[in-house]
Order: sequence, then C-alpha cells, then structure tokens
Amino acid sequence: MDWGQTHTERLRPDQCDIIEKHTQSGLELVEKYVKFVKERTEIEQNYAKQLRNLSKKYNQKRSSKDEPECRFSSYQAFLDILTEMNDYAGQRELIAENLMMNICIDLTKYLQELKQERKTYLMEAKKAQQSLESTYKQLDSSKKRFEREWREAERAAQYAEKTDQDINATKADVEKAKQQAHMRAHIAEECKNDYAAQLQKYNKEQNQFYFNDMPLIFNKLQDLDERRVRKLAQGYILFSETEKHVMPIIGKCLEGITKAGTNVNEKNDSVIVIEQNKSGFERPGDLEFEDYSQGINRASSDSSLGTPKGPMDLLGKNKSKNFWLFSKRSKPAVTEDFAHLPPEQRRKRLQQKLDEICKELQKEVDQSEALGKMKDVYEKNPQMGDPASLASQINQTSQNIERLRGEQSLWCTLYRKPVHFLSSPDGAYSDESTPDPSQAIYAEFDDDFEDEELAAPIGKCTAMYNFPGASEGTIAMQEGEVLAVVEEDKGDGWTRVRRSNGDEGYIPTSYVTITLNK
Repeated sequence: MDWGQTHTERLRPDQCDIIEKHTQSGLELVEKYVKFVKERTEIEQNYAKQLRNLSKKYNQKRSSKDEPECRFSSYQAFLDILTEMNDYAGQRELIAENLMMNICIDLTKYLQELKQERKTYLMEAKKAQQSLESTYKQLDSSKKRFEREWREAERAAQYAEKTDQDINATKADVEKAKQQAHMRAHIAEECKNDYAAQLQKYNKEQNQFYFNDMPLIFNKLQDLDERRVRKLAQGYILFSETEKHVMPIIGKCLEGITKAGTNVNEKNDSVIVIEQNKSGFERPGDLEFEDYSQGINRASSDSSLGTPKGPMDLLGKNKSKNFWLFSKRSKPAVTEDFAHLPPEQRRKRLQQKLDEICKELQKEVDQSEALGKMKDVYEKNPQMGDPASLASQINQTSQNIERLRGEQSLWCTLYRKPVHFLSSPDGAYSDESTPDPSQAIYAEFDDDFEDEELAAPIGKCTAMYNFPGASEGTIAMQEGEVLAVVEEDKGDGWTRVRRSNGDEGYIPTSYVTITLNK
C-alpha cells in the first residue's frame, strides 16, 4: 500500500511533518547501527591484538639449537597451539576488517545518499505547500475585496434610492447618486468575477496538491524509506555472515589445537631425553678387592669410582680421570669448542654450530651474487643506478664470506678432532683429514649425511594446501598429496619429506597433517 494511494487510506498531505519525522527516525537508526558495528570492530581488533601479544609473549622464537626442549612433543604441541592462536587472531582481524568495509563504510555512504534524496523530496513538498498557501492568500484577498465592494455597492444603491425619493433633492443630486451606485455595482461585479477566478484557480491547485503532487512526493519518500529498511536488513545479515565466512578457518585452528594435544607422545619424549643426554662413556667395571691384611699393594681399576674409605683417598693415580656418574665434582667450565661436554653431546653441538655457519655463509654468497647482478645491471643501464654505490656492500660481503669460510674451516677441524675424555668404545671419533675450506658449502659433510639421505621414513603426511616449492631446498606439493616424512620439524617450521619417486625437500609444517610411525 502506498502512502498516497486512495482518498480514505492514504496519509493526508498535511501530515508531511509526520512523514518527515518518520524518515528522520529511520536515518537515525541506520546511524546508530553503524556506530554499533564500529564499536564491535574495535572489540574484535583489541581481542585479536591481545591474542597476538599473548602468543608472542609465550613463543620465545627459539630454535631447537638453543632450546633442546623444542624437540619434545609436549613442547612442540604448545608451540603449535601458539601458532594456531596467532592464526585465530588473524581471523578475528579479518572479521573486523570485513565488518568495517561491508557494513560501516558501505552504510555510511548509502546513508549520505538517502539524506540528500530525502532533502530534495522535502524541499519539493515545502515548495508545493508554499505555492498553495500563496494561492489561498490571493483567494482570501479577492474574497475580502469582493465582500467590501459589494457592501459599498449596496450602500450606494440605497443612497441613490433614498435621494430619488427625497423631494428636496435636485435632479442633479439624484443623477449623481445613481451614477455612483452604478459605478459601485460595476466594481463589485468585477471583484466578484476576480474572486470567482481566484477560487477556481485555488481549487485547481488544491486538487493538484492533494491528489497529485503530495501523493507523488509521499510515494517517493515511501520508496526511499523502504530502500533504507532493505539496506539495513542486509547490514543485519552481513553482521552474521561475516563471521560465518571465517568459521571454517577458525574451526581448522581449533582442530589444529586438538591435533597438537593428540600428537603428544610421552614415550618419544623419554627417548629424546636419553638421546640428548647420553654421554658416550662405558659403564665402570667392578671394583677389585684390596686385602690390606696380607700387605698386598693397593691397586685400583682405572674405572674405579670410590671406596668405603672415601672417594678422595682413591684419587691417587686416578685423579686425572673424569668420573661422570655419581662423583661429586664442580660444574666444568664452558669452553668455546664444547670440550666441557660428553662426547656425544659435544658432537651434536659441533654439528649444530657448523650448520649455523654454513647457513650464514650461504646467505652471504647469495647476497654477493645478487650484488654482482645488480652491479651488472647498473653498468649496462646507468640511469638505474651508480655501480660505484655498491662497492662498499660488495667489499663488506666479500669480507664476511672470507671470515665465515675461516670459521667453517676451524669448526670442521674441531668436528673431526678426537675427544680426549675417555677412550671412545667404538672409535667413532678417530682423526681424519681436515677438509679443504675452498670446497663448496656442505661438501665436507657428504659422508655424514649419506646415511641420512637413505634413512627410512619416520611417518607420512597429507597436504592440506598447495605449496609451490619455488625456493631452493623445498619441494612442491598439491592439496591431498601423501608424502613420506624423512625428518621432523626442528622448530624452524619446516619438515623434510620424500616422494615415492625419490624426490626430497622441505615443506611448511603448518601445510600438512603428520602421522609418525609408532
């Protein structure tokens, strides 16, 4: 039903003030809703910020080289939870961004258009009302003039009749009174005709106002108001749909947290404790009986740990030995070459140090190549840059490469150097030739990694997303593809995998679901 539909059902045109108030109230509701959504976005943004700060606070960003606990499944699960919470915070930020773009900004722009359109319609209504009021004033003026002139004409006629009957009046007086009455009657007739014309004009304009102009304006305002209601309803729906849109991803984050809990393996953690802390020493042999009653010279085994008389009494010949178990000793001083550690732990720390240097060296080599290419470009295209401006960077990179190669050579020597704690039971740390530092990075480790390359898979993984594998050392994969896991994530966010055709490489741990062999 239209606001100006029929004589009995429509709103009266003189109720324009009611329509004005109603439409104004509707626009104020839109403004109130926009303000409500803005405050909701602020809440979401603050919530996401607090979640990110919380994740950052408890995620120390330490690699497994500096934090041995990172290898434990319970510790890794906690890191996974922090990662998922960070992703969850990202989804809350996305909700806030979409609410602001799709509701606040869009509704605010639409609201300005409605206000301008409403102003135009109300101006049309006001103009029509003013025109009708002006016509009515003209009608009222002509009516009053007609009334006044008609009374003057009646008085003139009565005076002329009275004069005509007066025996004392002269003929000239009678003629003059009659002429005056005739003139007044003529003027009154003209005022009557003018009044009739003004009345006809007013009735026509009033009919146009009530049956055409105002109903049309009312219908335009009705259409405007209904469009406002529809747009506001869409905003209400978007308020819900915006959050529903990210629910699947939020669900994956929560599933990831659940998976982190299920991936905790207490047995594997116990094995890791043993692996990290095994010393590489043999267990001590039995203590020999020392018969003081027979005057036998005391002899102690090289593997003796102590006697009931006290460990200090037995040190004698053995005080140069290292007693790693049970003996009460002060904490060894930490040395740069990790000589204070047991053989197995020392080998691991040396290997970690070598890996760090090799990665840093590779980074500097890549930087040097990039600077060389940039210099060639500048030389061929001087307008792009001055080749001389790169000289200091190239020189610094070259110095860094030489320094790192020297450190690499030194640590390779330490890695190959035998450890003189106790004699190694399996001879795993025998002397070998020092590698040539001029060889390619990682070349000296070919023998060490040969067995690792041929190692059996420790589990399998399924890709949740596509990964292009464009970087060196990575491998591409498609969503749903199943790969063999060769090496677990060491805390840097990458897992080493192998295809059935033998191709190997690294992929992001967060892109796959991993199932390890029991």
